[in-house]
Formats: sequence, C-alpha cells, structure tokens
Amino acid sequence: MKLTGANIICECLLEQGVDTVFGYPGGAALNTYDALYKYSDRIKHVLTAHEQGASHAADGYARSTGKTGVIITTSGPGATNIVTGLATANIDSIPLVAITANVNRDQLGRDSFQEVDIVNIVKPITKGSFLVTEVEELAPTIRKAFRLAHSGRKGPVVVDVPKDITAMTAEYEPVAPEQPQPDAVANPDSIARVQEMIRKSRRPMIYAGGGILSADACEEFVRFAELIDAPVCCSLMGLGCIPAAHRLCVGNIGMHGGYETGMITAACDLIIAIGARFSDRVAGDREKFGEQAKIVQLEIDKNEINKNVKVDEYILGDAKLILQALLQGLEQQEHNVWMSKIDVWKHYLDNAPKPYSEYPFPEEIIEAVNSLKADDDIIATDVGQHQMWVAQFAKIEHEKTLLTSGGMGTMGFGMGAAIGAQVSHPDRRVFLFTGDGSFHMNLNELVTMKSYDLPIIVLVMNNTVLGMVRQWQKLFYGSRFSQTDPHRATDFVKLANAFGVEGMRITKSEEIMPTLKKALDMHTTVVIDCQISPDVNVLPMIPPGKTVNEIVTEM
Repeated sequence: MKLTGANIICECLLEQGVDTVFGYPGGAALNTYDALYKYSDRIKHVLTAHEQGASHAADGYARSTGKTGVIITTSGPGATNIVTGLATANIDSIPLVAITANVNRDQLGRDSFQEVDIVNIVKPITKGSFLVTEVEELAPTIRKAFRLAHSGRKGPVVVDVPKDITAMTAEYEPVAPEQPQPDAVANPDSIARVQEMIRKSRRPMIYAGGGILSADACEEFVRFAELIDAPVCCSLMGLGCIPAAHRLCVGNIGMHGGYETGMITAACDLIIAIGARFSDRVAGDREKFGEQAKIVQLEIDKNEINKNVKVDEYILGDAKLILQALLQGLEQQEHNVWMSKIDVWKHYLDNAPKPYSEYPFPEEIIEAVNSLKADDDIIATDVGQHQMWVAQFAKIEHEKTLLTSGGMGTMGFGMGAAIGAQVSHPDRRVFLFTGDGSFHMNLNELVTMKSYDLPIIVLVMNNTVLGMVRQWQKLFYGSRFSQTDPHRATDFVKLANAFGVEGMRITKSEEIMPTLKKALDMHTTVVIDCQISPDVNVLPMIPPGKTVNEIVTEM
C-alpha cells in the first residue's frame, strides 16, 4: 500500500512495538505531527517543555522498561536541543531512537531557516546517524535504527528526515521487527581459565556494572555471585543488579563508595568486572587499582578490554550468555573468613563524627523514603551530592528502579527521566531526588508533570549552594568558593504552586515522615523543598586519581 513518509514513520513505530514517544513539534516536523494526530489512539505522544526534557524522558522510559526510547523533534534547535540527552544515553549504553525533522532536500546546505547538519553533529555520541534522502529508504532506515540501538552494546541512533520526504508517498509493507540476538561468547576457551581462577581465589570480589542490567542478566548474576560466594561492589549504573538486602551486596564502589568497597578492592586476590568499564570515578589511580589481584573483565564491547585497566583475562560477549557459561561446571565456593573481614569493614565508620546541622541530614530523608516506598517503586536522580547520597543510602532492591546519569553526569537529567519512568509505569510511584542546582536546570518540566497529572514526588535537597563543586573547592581549593554560593532566592513551594502543583517544605527532622506521607496520599505531582546544610558533605571520598589509602572520612 502507498503511504506518505509521515505515515510510514508511524507504521514503523508500531512495527517496533512503540506505544509512547516524547517530543516537541515545529515547522519541519508538521507532516509527522499531523500523522501522529491520526495515530493518537495507538501512539501516545508526551509533549515536554523543551526537547532536552524529551530526550531525558525517552531515556528514563528506556532505563525503566528495557525498551528503546523514542524522541521526535523538529529541525535546527529542535534537533540540537537533544544533543546532551543523546550523549547521556550514549555513555550509559541506553537504547534510544531520535527521529529529527529537517528542511526540504533542496534547502539543505543553504543555511536555510532552522537547518542544521544534525547527522554529523551527533556522530561522536551515537551508535549511528542517518540522513534519509529518498522516501523509499525511510522504512528500512528506521528499522535499521531500532536494530542498531538495541543490539550489542546499546545506545542512541538518529534518523534525520527532510520535510519533503514526509510528504512524498511510497509503497509500504509491514515487516516483523528483527529481534537482536545476544552476542555469543567470542573466546569460549577463556571460560575454563576464568573458572580455574575462581577456584583458586580466596578473596574474590565482583565489580558489577550497568552491562548486567542492559543484558537482562540479573537472575544469572545473582546465582553466579552466590555460587562463587563473592562480595558484590556496584558501580553507580550497576546498582539494582542484586538486591540491596542481599548478604553479598556491599554497595556502591569508587570515589564516594563505602569504606568497605575501597578496602575490598585493595585486599582482594581476584576482581571480576562484569559489564563495567573501570571509569576514573571507580578506578581512581588506574595503575594501582587492584594491583595485588588478578583482574578478569567480562564485557560485550571489545574496545573496553584493557582500555582503562590492564586485565589478566577477559571474556567477550553478552553478559547473560557469559554468566550462563561460567555457571556450568563450577562448584560452590565458600569464603567465610573473607566475608567476616568485610563485615568488620562495613562498620568501620559507624561512629564517624557528623558536622552540626540545624537542618535534617540527607540520609534521614532518603531512609524515610526507603521505609515508605515499595521495592519496585522507582528513584530518579539528578547529578551532584544528592546523587551520591542516594547511591549510599537508598535501598535499590529491583533492577531498573534507579535512574541516574552515570557517565555523563548530566545536571537536569532527573526531571525528564522521572517523567519517562512514570509514564511507562503508571502503577508505581516515582521519587525524584534533585539538588537546588540541578533543579534549576530543567524545572520547566514541572509543567509536563502537571499536564499529564504524573504523581511524582520531587525532593529538592536544598542547601542553597552548588554542593558537589563547592565540596571540591573546600577540599582542594582552600575553601575559595568561586560561583558555588549563589544563594538564589527561589521559593520552591511558590514556584511549584505557580506551575499548578503542590509544594511543601521540610526544615526539621520531625517534619520528614508526616510530609512524605501527606505527599504520597495526594497522588499528584508534589515538590518538597528539603532544606539541608551546605556544610554536610558526601563522605567518605577517595580523591581523584588516588587510592583507598588516601580516603577522606571527615572535612
């Protein structure tokens, strides 16, 4: 049958099982949006306040569902406004497809109104970017984009469609979506060698990354950790691959991980890294990271092998298939002495002094949320001190229930991510932890939350400063607080009310629980101004490029 290009876009989305897209209309996208109007009974379009919000919402949708998120924008600034969202998804390996509009083909290259070469702009931060030059190429290109986004190491893909392509007609025949096959183990001989290293180890540890969740391998991973009886230290992206309450879950690893995770890394004799890339925030001094141990890397992307830390052995392939292979023929291991030592390290900082604060401590607020939320409720974060406090204190019991910008560290990510998660999971509650600095970045998306009546609880950890940068200035720059003490006059309660949403404020510890319960009972968007002290820092902290031997436990 013959369809316009705009209708072909919608049909291809339906082919791929897409029921929700996020975006913002504009002149070059008018044909596509006219088609979306006609398909509105089958494709829900979520209109955000800004295209960056749409990109983060599609990202949050993808992270919380495991599906590919979809963004639709107009040309020029509509396309460039999603660049930060694409980069955020790319470094965290999140599958997205962005369909951007462009000017008519005869206007390309003429500096036409709202023309930009988005295909070349995004090449370094996507898995692929394609300009459609013939309407007959449209459906195959969109199908290719979805296949590419969700195969191998996942990531974002851009399809740029000139306006006249969306108005032209072409033959369209539906095609069943191609299901990406997981990458087989490329070097199966290494399986037996790694199993033998596990048998010989007396002090193993697992460094668990986001690749476990991306591969839908959490069930196999927990079985593997239990079989080899090894403590699990999670990267920020890996939190949730094993329940926080599990006896083997130690918590977050790296710069702001626990004292115990640093000591485990420095004392173990075998490190098994799974779906993790030894980022600078984890490895610190890469030459000394685990220098006393043998290191094994289980990874889908061959470019990550030996890139940041030299390893003694590796297995290349899909994490789920690798773990299934390792489980075969491997006997139950026991490391009681090692686990007992770790239990002591877990309590090493229990009595560390706290600074005086007339306000609640961040962990009090997070622990109150822990006690009120269901295990499968979703926590989204922005970036900064509050993000690290969440990593330290939030109890992440289920996979895909922590949405956070790990590699890019994108302030303003959380508002969109929370929207995407709530749209995809209307039966769950979504909690957004943000800082006053991050909140100011994309607070315009409150209008989206209100417009779609999303019952998101927004907790603004308000210390009136740019906390994480200020902490570094305090520690490394002689307390010269350059542009990190803005003390903005924003009244978050009045701001929330201006957007038509509920606003509350917490200033004392005894206000935390009743305020949270009241917010949950409202079943609508609520912004809570959580006032905290600017002098409460994220500790412990391993300084950049250092080891656990130089850990900072008080400031």
